[in-house]
Amino acid sequence: MGRGTQRLRKIGVISPSHSRFQQIRARLEAFDPGEGWRLWLYEFLLFGFKQGWACLFGGLLLALLLATHFLYPDDSALARYDFLTLAALAIQIGMLAFRLETWDEAKVILIFHVVGTAMEVFKTYAGSWVYPEASLLRIAGVPLFSGFMYASVGSYIARVWRIFDFRYTHYPPRWTTWLLAGAIYANFFLHHFWIDLRWLLFAATALIFWRTRIYFRNFRAHRWMPLLLGFGLVALFIWLAENIATFANAWNYPGQEAGWQPVGPEKLGSWFLLMLISFVLVALVQPVRRPGKSSAPDAKPIAEQPARA
Repeated sequence: MGRGTQRLRKIGVISPSHSRFQQIRARLEAFDPGEGWRLWLYEFLLFGFKQGWACLFGGLLLALLLATHFLYPDDSALARYDFLTLAALAIQIGMLAFRLETWDEAKVILIFHVVGTAMEVFKTYAGSWVYPEASLLRIAGVPLFSGFMYASVGSYIARVWRIFDFRYTHYPPRWTTWLLAGAIYANFFLHHFWIDLRWLLFAATALIFWRTRIYFRNFRAHRWMPLLLGFGLVALFIWLAENIATFANAWNYPGQEAGWQPVGPEKLGSWFLLMLISFVLVALVQPVRRPGKSSAPDAKPIAEQPARA
């Protein structure tokens, strides 16, 4: 154990029960980069480090999809999809074993796996997309690794919530968010038999969350942005990840059977709504807290200069 770690434990910043990442983060946040451009550069790098850590699960899955697409042997006794399922399970076990992820976050991943797999079974049956490769570890036409892809979204939201110490103002009543998430999930199924209510759901989302601000702390000061903007940004990055996944032949949309084509921007709306379901589920295990005295009065919008706390 280094002297820096011993000193931080002595003053109570970290404890032996903290995960490895929490210990590293505490050391990084205790560092003083100075003022001016050094502070800006350090905050930028720290933000990238934290975001990269928050999406570790999804990032590793994407890396596996790309690597196996180019390198996995066609004549392997173990199907590529089955390898991806076992690899995703091994990543999950490893993250828990090395305390890189908490058990609460693992519970969120399990919920998303079940919710995502159920929707996958229905959507593949309805012809929305297909999994073109053979596998043994599947339910109906859905390989089990697909549930981990949904779970990676839940993992990211749960981890980024904790890492950036999310706080909220004007958060809507919980029951309204539960009803909205339930309606969105139901619409993913019902629009195949009835009218598509997504535009009504977009309007309901805007009505419920239009006043809500999310406060996040990267280094020393909390900043804020409209929560709806945060939903949109996450949906954009999921859509970009989806393009990588379909390029790696993880699944095919209609029109991609003969060769890969970029996923159309209309899918952004679907990911926006699915992201909201993810957010509401994570809110069941993560505390929805208001900004403290140090957050609300001095917090800056993301477009403004950050203030040192």
